[in-house]
Amino acid sequence: QVQLVESGGGLVQPGGSLRLSCAASGIIFTIKTMGWYRQAPGKERELVADINSTGNTHYADSLKGRYTISRDNAKNTVYLQMNSLKPEDTAVYYCKLVTAFNSYWGQGTQVTVSS
Repeated sequence: QVQLVESGGGLVQPGGSLRLSCAASGIIFTIKTMGWYRQAPGKERELVADINSTGNTHYADSLKGRYTISRDNAKNTVYLQMNSLKPEDTAVYYCKLVTAFNSYWGQGTQVTVSS
């Protein structure tokens, strides 16, 4: 059973920064990609960024330059550094792990950007 545990969410003022972490545990076959999605109230879940096993990254166009995804393969952990946060970044952020056979989601962590 694969588990994804997210941490690092919270309340931050506009212009601030947060770093999210997602650690995967359990019986994990070859990981293809790890990534982050977000879902704001009343909106569909959308891709934020993902990273594959060789370190290639992919970002939502609107977030390039403010968000940075990274990965520690030895720890099966993916990180999301979020800078210059805006109120419209408020959402539940979900971690996703994709293997050769399945995909798994974390429980989500709330990020609220407000003064």
